[in-house]
Amino acid sequence: FYVTTPIYYVNGEPHAGHAYTTIVADALARYHRLKGNDVFFLTGVDEHGANIHKAAENSGLSPQAYCDKMAPIFIKLWKRLNISNDIFMRTTSDMHKRGAEKFLTALYDSGDVYKGSYEGHYCRPCERFVPEKELTDEKLCPIHKLPLEWLEEENYFFRLSKYQDRLLAHFHENPDFVYPAARRNELLSILDSGLEDISISRSSVSWGISLPFDPEHIVYVWIEALMNYMTALGYETDSEQYRTFWPADVHTMAKDITRFHALIWPAMLMAANLPLPKQVVAHGFLTKDGEALSKTRGICHRYGLVPSKPTDWMRSVIISCANLVSETMAITVRIVWHARYNADLANDLGNLLNRVLGLVNKNFEGIPEPTTSGEFDNEITAMAQTTAEKLDEHISACAFDVALETIWEFVRRINRYVQQTQVWTLAKPETKPRMGTILYNSLEALRFISVLISPFVPDTAEKIQKQIGLTEFDTVAEWGRLPVGLTVSRGEPIFPRVDVKKQKQKQPKEAAQPKQKKAKDFQKLDLRVARILSAEPIEGADRLLKLQVDLGTEKRQMVAGIAEHYKPEALVGKQVIIVANLEPATIRNVESHGMILAGSGDSVVLATLETEMPLGTQVR
Repeated sequence: FYVTTPIYYVNGEPHAGHAYTTIVADALARYHRLKGNDVFFLTGVDEHGANIHKAAENSGLSPQAYCDKMAPIFIKLWKRLNISNDIFMRTTSDMHKRGAEKFLTALYDSGDVYKGSYEGHYCRPCERFVPEKELTDEKLCPIHKLPLEWLEEENYFFRLSKYQDRLLAHFHENPDFVYPAARRNELLSILDSGLEDISISRSSVSWGISLPFDPEHIVYVWIEALMNYMTALGYETDSEQYRTFWPADVHTMAKDITRFHALIWPAMLMAANLPLPKQVVAHGFLTKDGEALSKTRGICHRYGLVPSKPTDWMRSVIISCANLVSETMAITVRIVWHARYNADLANDLGNLLNRVLGLVNKNFEGIPEPTTSGEFDNEITAMAQTTAEKLDEHISACAFDVALETIWEFVRRINRYVQQTQVWTLAKPETKPRMGTILYNSLEALRFISVLISPFVPDTAEKIQKQIGLTEFDTVAEWGRLPVGLTVSRGEPIFPRVDVKKQKQKQPKEAAQPKQKKAKDFQKLDLRVARILSAEPIEGADRLLKLQVDLGTEKRQMVAGIAEHYKPEALVGKQVIIVANLEPATIRNVESHGMILAGSGDSVVLATLETEMPLGTQVR
């Protein structure tokens, strides 16, 4: 399995948009390794072209010295984010230069490269001529919104127009070649309107790779950059690695560069009689307040790409925003700074691990043997299997956010399993075998969860397995593999809670008023959408109703003090918001598993929804 990110321009430091693409590609690579596939994962930097030359001049450095300064910044960041790339490709490397020259020769030998003059509107940040059909009345670059300049130059051209019909046929024969459908439809629209031949060289640029058939010309940087996907594998020597992994299984990128990857790159490969990549996956922009994060200064520092923040926190935030079908993946400050971290990692997963390990250490010498089955056990085992199956489906659909949420649903179910069985009450000799079985199942679920989350938050996955006693990381998502008798540890919490009050982010004065003393406690609540299935009075309690509610993955019994304000029959079918992570309570001899949200004043009014939502949806 061969997956790539784009190679990133070194005329600026990496930003959150780069991190987004790279983390998603890394999760994909790790997932396929987990499935037993032989994986090659490429990322790197694009070091040629006029923009790099200009940035070097502004820095007072030669182009090569500038690139040698910038490339390590990307390498350091990817290391910090635990990116598992097999190669970090630099286009100034000799391997790339030799491979590019070989490909350019093959392209020239195809007969589809010719010399001509070009005049048109040029965007220097894009380093491309903007076709007439893309021009606005203001003559602005459609991407950078900057004024275009008129440029006349002698260039070499590639007959892209010749491959229009072949490209169209390929799109129709391979409907998943470009994903998602919105990107595919955009490119089909371009194909239907007709392709024009493209310039593949520059005579006014000196920093780049010379054309092997005309050293007076430098290959256009975008044409050269595409070749890295093959040169990194050893294309110039037809290496075993190249023969094993080419064509690429997935090129991942942001949506603004799909034209190069899904039209120009395949056409050039057709001309050179080489296999085409199997899929081009293009995501929308990562945004905050409607602005692409790539345009926001200091974003890497503000959003956690600093040593003081856990690496897996940043990875989980990015993945939880990653649905490649979306046009944009909007991040709110609330999600980035605290909610995902505190709710999913610190509360749901971290507290579950600490709680179960504490009970095992207190009551057993090691991991107990599961000898006494009981209620909910089969449900837990079945959910483990269905979670793994759903994960396959979501990853295949590039719905990484849904994939991660599917795992968190299983985590929350194990938390409820611990509560429902009241395992902490079973330490008596006659019930201790049952206690041991519940704790074994909980630890095995944690091992299972650690396997599933390892592509997304690998550090956390390893910490979980070490704390439950495994010395080597178990990558197999099959139930029942956890050995009995292992000595578990009770280390530091894998995700200490983030205290909002201690953060140094400056907030507007008006946002700080009024003070809410219980804001920290509120963050601990797991709020879920549920539907009331039935309601009935509780004998001897005029104010109380016994409710049965559906959370989508389970049904619960709850007690609510709303009998004076709602008739039981009027409640049936209502969608409400419940607090789902409270300890069970017994009220008037009726067990209650949660609490319904309501506002109170002269009367009590349930917190309901304006429109229907899927049951179990988390309210933030």
